[in-house]
Amino acid sequence: MTPFQYLDRHRPDLIALLQKLVRIPTINPPGENYAAITALLTRELAAAGLQARRLPVPSPAAQKRLQPELRTHPRYNVLGFRDAGAAKTIHFNAHYDVVPAGGRWRHGSPFAPAVEGGWIYGRGTADMKGSIASLILALRALRATGARPRCNIEVSFTADEETDSLLGAGWLVDQTPLRADYAVVMEGGEGRAIGCGHNGVVWLNVVVHGKPAHGSMPDRGVNALEKMSALVLALEGYKRRLVRRRFRTPDGRVMHPTINVGGVFAAGAGGKINTVPAEASFSIDRRVIATETVAAAERELRSFLAAAARRIPQCRITVEKVSENHPCFRDPAHPFFAAMAASVRRVRGGRPVFSVSTGFNDMHFFAEHLRVPTIGYGPVGFSPHAVDERARVADLVTAAKIYADLLTSFAG
Repeated sequence: MTPFQYLDRHRPDLIALLQKLVRIPTINPPGENYAAITALLTRELAAAGLQARRLPVPSPAAQKRLQPELRTHPRYNVLGFRDAGAAKTIHFNAHYDVVPAGGRWRHGSPFAPAVEGGWIYGRGTADMKGSIASLILALRALRATGARPRCNIEVSFTADEETDSLLGAGWLVDQTPLRADYAVVMEGGEGRAIGCGHNGVVWLNVVVHGKPAHGSMPDRGVNALEKMSALVLALEGYKRRLVRRRFRTPDGRVMHPTINVGGVFAAGAGGKINTVPAEASFSIDRRVIATETVAAAERELRSFLAAAARRIPQCRITVEKVSENHPCFRDPAHPFFAAMAASVRRVRGGRPVFSVSTGFNDMHFFAEHLRVPTIGYGPVGFSPHAVDERARVADLVTAAKIYADLLTSFAG
């Protein structure tokens, strides 16, 4: 039996594993059920023939983050290794945390995964527990059929990608000796599109300070909402500046930096309908393209906000850093990229292309920190972070075949 035949015959096992993973609601924030899912993933890697261990993130490292939930929700990462006697090692990475789930789902609870019409529904099926299930089935297939990988296999399942990855892939890469010569982060590319990079991001929170007064005497106060509105309108000029910057990806798309304003916005304490609001705040999501740096993007945005506030009478602001994630891009000329393209072509057919993701993921930790050729590729997902998130079962199997093909065809 070949690995492909094994995967076709064991499609129900892939579904069952993914359902088991989705039923563990690893919601981040705050980081729920990390202990349970990492214990399961450690067992799964061991059963697939890898030496596997769970790595607790030491509390001093977590406490440096100053997030209250880290005191009650410990962080864990999983690391596995299979020695194939090869000279080179391919590292596969996926995160196991998911975003919170709201709204009305087609099959009730987002954490009670249902299969219908060839699709599996549930939070994390697309982002990115589906990738985890596909990889584990590929590893099972190699072991069960005796197919020998041509590279050693290293696997990490990491925490906190849905926040900033610093106690997940970031901690693992910086604190744990890894054997990776090449890396596949199992998102950021799908179908015939193979990821060779992604955007970065800077998240800021802007607080506008006013002066409270009685609602019947608004002239005695400074209305923070009005000042915030003027500042948000001023940001239209910054958007026009950003759209003039261009980065052309290997598949011919033109990318621009973007900002999204007000994903989170709020009034300050003490608000009431008959008071002049003394405080208002809003968030800014600034996407950083591959030709920019996070540091320069943040400096420029802070400078623009300060100058805009000075032009608005009585507008006083405080800008708070929330988080950041760095952009990543690698020219796909390395033989590792060609090997992945060949595997995609053999399994999917057609002509693969190399793409850059508008979202961010953990590729940059491997490409920039470890300095190894890094690819983003996983199953096709639909509605990640949204209601009725789902993955097509056939595509989960296809992704597993591509992983298995790469491991049995590329020697480094």
